[in-house]
Amino acid sequence: MSQRLSSQRPSEYVESALLDAILDGRYPPGSSLPGERTLAGQLGVTRPTLREAIQRLTRDGWLTVAHGKATAVNDFWREGGLNVLGKLVEHPANLPGDFIGQLLEVRLHLAPAYARAAVEQAGPQVADFLAGTDRMANDPAAFARFDWLLHHRLTVCSGNPIYTLILNGFRGFYEEMARRYFAPAEARALSADFYRQLGTTAAAGDGPAAEALCRRVMRESLEIWRTGEVRQTRAIKEGD
Repeated sequence: MSQRLSSQRPSEYVESALLDAILDGRYPPGSSLPGERTLAGQLGVTRPTLREAIQRLTRDGWLTVAHGKATAVNDFWREGGLNVLGKLVEHPANLPGDFIGQLLEVRLHLAPAYARAAVEQAGPQVADFLAGTDRMANDPAAFARFDWLLHHRLTVCSGNPIYTLILNGFRGFYEEMARRYFAPAEARALSADFYRQLGTTAAAGDGPAAEALCRRVMRESLEIWRTGEVRQTRAIKEGD
């Protein structure tokens, strides 16, 4: 039994081992896992422990279990849920090259709607939350933390709990990705200005203005990120 098993619950060890095998291509999408007895023996665990791990991976969309058939490995990009994203961040080699850009695209589509609803439903609360942001430390970690808290607050204040549930699906890696986004001073300056303007708009209770502001800034955020990625790629090529 491996050293990893000694430091984890057996089912957690099995789940991690199977995820490693799926993501490194030993069990690629479209393939099947070995039989239960064989796989339990390979992993050095009991069959009930193996079943517990497989149930969790099935729930999250990694696997499909059908009675009388081998356990199938899914195309997790098509069949997986938000929990898949959290696991993929732990395996960065398997993330798409423009993963942060894709996250920003999702935010571009969602944030304007929940920002408007939050300002219309609870403008004073949003304004109070944004008060004093000009005193925030000008470093990526501080901005990443505040940005998560702001968007979480906006979803809660929107009155639509589905927005919050969706955002919570990103909780495990939002700040890690945001620290990378906020590394350039340009990104921090854009968001600092956004926080100030959104505070003013929220105090006025102007939902449409909050929606328009949020859409513009989310679009500019995406442009800043992708422009920076292009520059970095060019610099690497020129260095070669």
